Parts: sequence; C-alpha cells; structure tokens
Amino acid sequence: MKIPITHFSDALCIWAYISQVRVAELRSNFADEVSFDYRYFNVFGDVPTKMATQRKDKGGLVGYAKHVREVAERFEHVRINDNLWADSAPQSSMPAHLVLCGARITIDDPGRVLSLDQAIRRSFFEDAADISQTAVLLEICEVQGIDRGMIETALQNGLAHAALATDMKQAQELGIRSSPTLTFNEGRQTLTGNVGYRVIEANIRELIRDPAEQQSWC
Repeated sequence: MKIPITHFSDALCIWAYISQVRVAELRSNFADEVSFDYRYFNVFGDVPTKMATQRKDKGGLVGYAKHVREVAERFEHVRINDNLWADSAPQSSMPAHLVLCGARITIDDPGRVLSLDQAIRRSFFEDAADISQTAVLLEICEVQGIDRGMIETALQNGLAHAALATDMKQAQELGIRSSPTLTFNEGRQTLTGNVGYRVIEANIRELIRDPAEQQSWC
C-alpha cells in the first residue's frame, strides 16, 4: 500500500511554483511507495484586498512584483516573466482552482490533471497570462488536449465548486495556512513553504521504514 501525501497549494503562489521540481523528483524516486493527492486553497483568493492590506506597507502590487522577482532569482530552475504581477495582474486564484477541480472530477487520468496544473502555473509565471480569466484557463485546457466542454459543464453545474469547497474544508480542518504544504501520516505531520528536497525525503523514508510506529511514539 502506498503512503498518501496530500499537497495543498495556491496556483498563484511563487513558492508552490518553485517547489514543483522537488515534488516531481519525489514522484519519480518514490513512485512505488507514495501517492500524491493535489488539493487547492486560496491564499490569493482576493488579490486586490491582499495587496491593499497585507502588502500595504511593502509597496502594494508593485512591491509584491519586485519581491517575486527577487525570490525567483535565487533559484536557477525558475523562470518568470518580467511583467509578472505588473501587466494584467490576476484578481483571484479561485478560477484556476475551480478549473483544476473540474478537471480532477471529470478526468480519470491523474497524470493529465497534473499536467494541466503545471501548464496553468507555467502560463502565469512564464507568460504572465491572467489565469483569473476563465476564457484563458479554458484555452489552456484546449492546448493540453482536454475537452473544454467537460470543464465548462463542471463549472456550470456546480460540481467544480463543490470539489473546491471540499478542498478548502479539508485545509481548514488540518490547519493549513500556507502554500505549499505537504501533509503526511493522516495530517499528523506537515511541511510548509520552502522546504528542501532532503527534508521531505527524510520524512518519506521514515514513514516507509516503519509506518506503524508513526501512529504514536510518545
């Protein structure tokens, strides 16, 4: 039986984008031992309010754009568009999360859903696409070979919203507050933010070594 790992993130989060390469390495190295479940919660659910309050004393949207560029410069594998967060800044991450939840409930192949997830993030960070626009998201679906009609149906009938509500409820119950966050061992262990690959690997290897003992060691 594979060890389940739940991955919570926001599609607009630079740290989640940076960590994609680490998660991909984990999926490759532990393909037979672990399974990943991707969930979404809204750190950037209301971008204008976030920038006007939390970033008020740090330059607002302009200051945040500079911050993201400075963060990205620290990681050789990360490419971002020079106009990121400057031109056509997205209003919310929720439309992207709804489309991804719609894909998750209508597509049987988790690999295709993950590819869509990566394509949406890449379109934002590398191309500065406004992924708060549903039309933009559906175009990305088409490029990925995904039937946009199925996604539109999931958006129209509320199933995508229900799936995202479940993700948000699960995040709340587990006390998830940051993106990205990995949860192990039925939520007993969490790794949040810019966590190095070796730290994540060590946690996985410990669970593989003796998962029964993780229930209670006090």
